Formats: sequence, C-alpha cells, structure tokens
Amino acid sequence: MPFTFTSKTMITAAAVLLMTAPAAVAQSEDYQERLTELANTAIAEFAQEPIITDAIIAQNIETGEYGFAEIEALDEEWRAEASGGDGDMISTALNSEASQWLAGIQKQSDGLYTEIFVTDAVGLNVAQSAATSDYWQGDEDKWRDSFGVGAGAIHIGEVEQDESTQMLQTQVSITITDPESGEPIGAVTVGIDLSKI
Repeated sequence: MPFTFTSKTMITAAAVLLMTAPAAVAQSEDYQERLTELANTAIAEFAQEPIITDAIIAQNIETGEYGFAEIEALDEEWRAEASGGDGDMISTALNSEASQWLAGIQKQSDGLYTEIFVTDAVGLNVAQSAATSDYWQGDEDKWRDSFGVGAGAIHIGEVEQDESTQMLQTQVSITITDPESGEPIGAVTVGIDLSKI
C-alpha cells in the first residue's frame, strides 16, 4: 500500500514550497525530511518485497561477473530500442512479473510515484514500472550514492521541472538488501511528484 502524507500541515508546507523556485525547494530542510521519511517507510517497504529481492538475486547471479564491455553493449542495445520506441529487450523487461508489480505500485500511488525502477549489483535494470531511457544506472549518482554506499543509504536527486506540465519532481533512491544476510544486492529509484507530498 503506497505511503501518503495526510497531515494538513505537511500539505500546506508542500504548497508553499512548490511556489518557490526549484532550487529553493531542493534546499528546503522540510523537503529533505519528508522525502527521507518516504524513503524509510513506503519505498523501503515495497522495495524489500520478495518479488523484488528474488528478481535482483536471480539477476545478480547472471550479471555479477559482467565486465564493462558487456554492460555497455546491453546499455547501447536498450538505448537503441528506447529511441525507436520499442524492442524485444524492453518488451521482455516490461512484461516481467516484477516490472508488472512495480507498475501496479505506481498506479496505486495516485500520481505520487512518477516512475519506479530497480537495479542490480552492477547497476543494470532488473525491473521498471515503465521503460527507462537507459539500461545501466551504475554510472549515475542515484546508484552510486545508494547501492554504492551500502545498507540504509538514501540519495535524493535534484528537483526538475517538466516544461510541459510544470510539475516539480525528484528521484529518491535507496539500497535494497538481501533479506537473509542484510548485504546490499541492488537499489530502487522512485520518481516523486512533489505536489503530492
């Protein structure tokens, strides 16, 4: 069940923040606190569901020994399909059980989550609620500052404004751990519509 804030005080504070420039919103202590709370509650809860952890563990067995050349080749194939609008690689990924489950989580959030994607221990996509622009996230801060830091790590990205919708959004990323050992196995990144928190 997606986490939502119901406090009128928080909703009012969010409205005030959203009338300011994106940079000011990004620097707000309240903004950081609310997103950190979301990361530690609802996001952490669904990210540790067996359907997600099992999918990551299975993929780590396959990709754990991949070198940069193999990772780059997969990323290039994904990017080519993404620029063309579709392809076998993307279609297979989006139709996986874990991806379909994430799509359901996004839908249930009533617009709070704008995207959800899960990555493995080398930064490759495992599952996603919708197609991402690239397949390898391992070269990006959201992955390095979550999985790369270890269990309990949270990365909150910069605020971005969609030019067409004027929506302010950011990404929250956290480390996903093995349910038995507690060791990091991957990460999840969630796009957040800031007007919904």
